[in-house]
Amino acid sequence: MRRGAPSFTRRAGLAAGFALLSLAARAQAPDPSLPPDPAPAPPPPVQLTPLRPQIPQSPALPLAGLQALPEGGFRLRMTGTELTPAQASAVQALARTMAALPQGRITVEAQVAGPADDVSAARRLSLARAQAVKSALVAGGLTPTRIDLRPLGRLSGAQDTVDILPPGVASPNAEARRS
Repeated sequence: MRRGAPSFTRRAGLAAGFALLSLAARAQAPDPSLPPDPAPAPPPPVQLTPLRPQIPQSPALPLAGLQALPEGGFRLRMTGTELTPAQASAVQALARTMAALPQGRITVEAQVAGPADDVSAARRLSLARAQAVKSALVAGGLTPTRIDLRPLGRLSGAQDTVDILPPGVASPNAEARRS
């Protein structure tokens, strides 16, 4: 056997392998004269649905004195600044249901039918009604910091009502406030 032949073949094979590796490395290296590849496109935006909690209205929930609004929420008819015992228990039961919602603010909008000639007195009366409803909501277990009060005073509809609106429910009095 000749010793030189296998050594030469081995060297030639190694040299050819290194040559191929260097060619492959050059083929993978970007050309410095070309601009870099663009960044990948961001993922499409997440389609969010409006938060509209479904508050159960089962017969077990005492709604004495509360009227369900078609857009969501509840309306309470009040003539004074105090809730009747039936209204207070209904609002407290509603508060327990709303307290189970994970997040969001509850809005209490109060309006009065009069006095038409004294805007300040109408606003104070509607504030007193909103505070009475807030007290009942807090007594039912709702955190006070989740409750927003909106004393609307006297609107064009002139109603003695308080609306309790869960998170994501628009005000039914928005049009009346603009006029």
